[in-house]
Amino acid sequence: MMRIGAHLSIRNGYYQAAVTAKSIGAGIYQYFPKNPRSLSVKAYDKSDTSACAEFCKKHNIDSVAHTPYPTNLSVVGEEREHVVLSLLNDLEIAEACNSFGVVVHFGVLKTTKDPLEGYLRMIETLNQVCSKWNGNCLLLIENNAGKSGPEGTTLEELVQIRKLVDYPEKIGFCFDTCHGFASGVWNGENWLELEEKGATLHYFEHLKVVHLNNSMYPTGAMKDRHANIHKGHITYHQMKTFINSAVVKSIPMVLETPSTNDFTHKDEIALINNDYC
Repeated sequence: MMRIGAHLSIRNGYYQAAVTAKSIGAGIYQYFPKNPRSLSVKAYDKSDTSACAEFCKKHNIDSVAHTPYPTNLSVVGEEREHVVLSLLNDLEIAEACNSFGVVVHFGVLKTTKDPLEGYLRMIETLNQVCSKWNGNCLLLIENNAGKSGPEGTTLEELVQIRKLVDYPEKIGFCFDTCHGFASGVWNGENWLELEEKGATLHYFEHLKVVHLNNSMYPTGAMKDRHANIHKGHITYHQMKTFINSAVVKSIPMVLETPSTNDFTHKDEIALINNDYC
């Protein structure tokens, strides 16, 4: 059975987020392990994370964490030190919640236009984190939408970065459908080609989670604006083809879409299970 869920708040704690996941019919959920706008290391309540882990095991719910917005794998110097410590903190909290991974965006270049320099910075940051991390939780690199440049939009780049780090076994992937569509890598009509490419690159062997988002803008617009599953520029047929693709239908899928009183994540999960699967 496909595992569909949503990004949920930990405002009331890790355990309560898991309870909320069950209440909306989610087989998986995503959460920020700490303040999403800060890289500050968080001292967390271990009784809360333990209760969360036990609840998820009892009710067969998966979870995955997402790094805070300021996390950038392509920084150097003091900024990198903050990112490394923050990522280790994210991994520790996620492991305590029994989450299988922590999603982190592909690095964004800010001080240079040389892609190679950006890749080298990413590899060094990942090496520093992975050399100090001995848990089971994986770092999951997410494809970019292209709003800050073309780096990190292709499957080839993600696979190559994983190959070049010293600890590839600690790295996996997250595929965001909105990002793939926005970048033009997936234009809605070329999924079979992308599927073949991913299989050749052994990308799907390390794909651990999907961000299931529609796009408010057309393919190739390079704009990262998520829409509900049935409202964006990715058509019903295109989204259904993706969801039922043999290489992704067994991968947990997380919604990062708007939730309102008129259309909640519970409604959206039910819609996907009833009309798309």
